[in-house]
Amino acid sequence: MCIDFRSDPVYIKFSMKSLITYLSLLVISAICSAQGQATSKPSEVHAHLSRAEAALRANDTSTAEREFRAVLSVDPGNAEANANLGILAYARGDYESARGDLRKALTTQPTLVKAEALLGLSERRTGDPAATKHLENSFAKLQDPKLETQVGMELVGIYYAEGETERAVSVTQKLVDINPEDPDVLYAAQRLYNELADATLSKLAIIAPNSARMQQVIAERLINAGDLQSAIAHYQQALQLNPRLPGIRYELAQAILESSRFDAKTQAAAVAKAEEAQQLEGDTASLECLLARVASLENNESQANDHYRQALKLDPGNTEAQIGLARMLVATNHLAEARKLLQMAIDSDPLNNTAHYRLAMVDKKLGFEDEAQKEARLSREIKTTRDNVQRLYLEMHKQTPPEPAGQEE
Repeated sequence: MCIDFRSDPVYIKFSMKSLITYLSLLVISAICSAQGQATSKPSEVHAHLSRAEAALRANDTSTAEREFRAVLSVDPGNAEANANLGILAYARGDYESARGDLRKALTTQPTLVKAEALLGLSERRTGDPAATKHLENSFAKLQDPKLETQVGMELVGIYYAEGETERAVSVTQKLVDINPEDPDVLYAAQRLYNELADATLSKLAIIAPNSARMQQVIAERLINAGDLQSAIAHYQQALQLNPRLPGIRYELAQAILESSRFDAKTQAAAVAKAEEAQQLEGDTASLECLLARVASLENNESQANDHYRQALKLDPGNTEAQIGLARMLVATNHLAEARKLLQMAIDSDPLNNTAHYRLAMVDKKLGFEDEAQKEARLSREIKTTRDNVQRLYLEMHKQTPPEPAGQEE
C-alpha cells in the first residue's frame, strides 16, 4: 500500500499566526536593511515597510499587502517585499502567485532560506518538478522546527513515491529527532517503517522461503505474538538449516527461559543453549545477563553477581547488567556503588521503570528523601505509561509485548 503523506493527517499546515510571525521577522529584517539599499527613495521604502510591519502585528494582511506593493512600486527588486507577498499568497492558498513572488525574492536575495522553503512547497502544490531541489536546499539549512517539519514531510512523500526509500528513511529519522514527541511525525514514521519491514519480509519470503533467516523471522514474529512454544520450534529449524547463524542460540535460549522461568528443566535447557552460544560464537553481555537471571532464579546470588560483573566488563553500558548488579549490591549493603550503577542505567534508559524504582529505594535508605520521592514518582508515571501501551496493544488484538529484562518492581 502506497503512503500518501499529503492526504494523511500527518500533513502539517501553517496557521495564519505562524505565517504572520515569519512575515514580521522578514519585515524587521527589511527595515534594518532598507537604509543600505541603493534606491532613490530609501525613506519612502522604510515608511512602507514600517506600516506593513504594524499591519501584520494587527493581523491586517490586506493593508500589509498594499504596503508591500507600494514598496515594489518604489523599489521593484526589493527582496523582502517580494518574499512577504509570496508568504501572504501562500497563506491564502494562491500557490501560483506565491511561486512568482518568492522566485523574484530569491533572484535578488538567494539566502532567504524560509522563502526558498515556501517556494518549494508552492511548487509542490502546483506540480512543478523544481520543488524537489528547493525543498532539499532549504531543508538542509532551516532552523525553524515547524517549517523544517513540513518541508521534511514533503520530501519523504517525494522520495517514497520515487522509490528512494533510503532517502525517505533518512529524512524521517531526522524529523523524529526534531519532533520526538510529535504524534503526527511518529505516526508517519511508523507507517513508513512498517511498510518497509513488510516489503523486505515479502522479498525474503520470495527469494529464500526455506532459509534459516526466514525461520528466524517467523520465530521473532511469534515471540511478539506471545507464542513462545511455536517460536522455539522455528528457532530450532533455523539452527538445523544454518548452525552458524549468528545470534540464533541466544534468541533460542531467551525464548526457552521465558517459556517457563521457574521450571528447573527449562532453566537447564536455556543455560545449555547459552553456553553453547558462548563456545561457538564467543561471550556477550546479553548471554552473561541471561545466565545471571537463571542463577538468580536458582537462588545462586553469588553466581548471578559474577555473571553481571562479566557482562559489564564486556559492555559497561549494558542496562540489564547495571540494574542486576545494583540489586546484588543493595543486598550486601553496598548502597553507594549500587546508586552509581542505577544512575548510569537511567542515563542509558531514562524510561526504565525498574531503575527508577530501585534508585528510589536506595535513596530512601541513604536518607535522600527528596530524591527518593522524585524517583518513586517517575517510576509510577512510567509504569502508568507502560500499562497504557499494553492496553493499546490489547485493543489492536495483539498480545502485549514481552516485558523487557529488568522491568519489574
